Amino acid sequence: MSVFDGLKYRKVSSPIHDLDPRIKFFYVCAIFVGAILFWTILPLLILFAIQIPFVLLAGVKREWLRSLRGTIFLAAIIFLTNLIVRYFASGGALLVTDLEFAAAMTLRFIVLVGSFSVFFLTTSPDHLGLALERTRMPYEFSFAFTTAVRFVPVLAEEAQTIMDAQKARGLELEKGNFLKRIRNYIPVLVPLIVSAIRRSLELAEAMESRAWGATKKRTNLYILRLKQGDFILFVITIVILMVTVYVRIYIDVPGLSQFLSGVS
Repeated sequence: MSVFDGLKYRKVSSPIHDLDPRIKFFYVCAIFVGAILFWTILPLLILFAIQIPFVLLAGVKREWLRSLRGTIFLAAIIFLTNLIVRYFASGGALLVTDLEFAAAMTLRFIVLVGSFSVFFLTTSPDHLGLALERTRMPYEFSFAFTTAVRFVPVLAEEAQTIMDAQKARGLELEKGNFLKRIRNYIPVLVPLIVSAIRRSLELAEAMESRAWGATKKRTNLYILRLKQGDFILFVITIVILMVTVYVRIYIDVPGLSQFLSGVS
């Protein structure tokens, strides 16, 4: 469940936390576009390295690494799936290009998870809701989205607690074949679903008691204003986006096989 730690906001005093969520989301979208444009390892490694200064400035290195560590299982599935597909597509022979393609697809997934993890770790759900409202999104949709962002890490922690409690009672989750392991998780899913329904009912009652939606003219405690750091990140994001598009169109980035042959 450590992958969901990347969706849990960490309140830390840092320059990245103070940035406007709209600019940070624009930065994430630029990283997303750059990751989609490239199919080789080198540009994806550069996009991954670009995120490290943001993580260090934000002071969320431990949580960011935990979210990446939680993606190891999915990353392994992506790598093996691409490797198997390329193996059968090439007629039962694996080349260096096939390995590079599978590794690039895996690294693309890690880059995307890492960028969105930085965004959610440094963006308060309250500020995220304000940003969605400023984009003319209906308040009902922005409230539903920010509530889901709040509750996903909570449900992940509760699922881990239920798993630990069931293991203490003798439940073996890791033994047996694939279907057996799926059936083993039923004693975990049932109480988790019941708990989620109970939480939703409590939230609905709390919203009704506070007259949620009684008036259309709402006031907010915080007001989003662009600062100097936001303009700096905006310029950096534009540069990243322009460079990635330029490199993708006009520069032939060498693959791993070409790089190895050039070194030899």
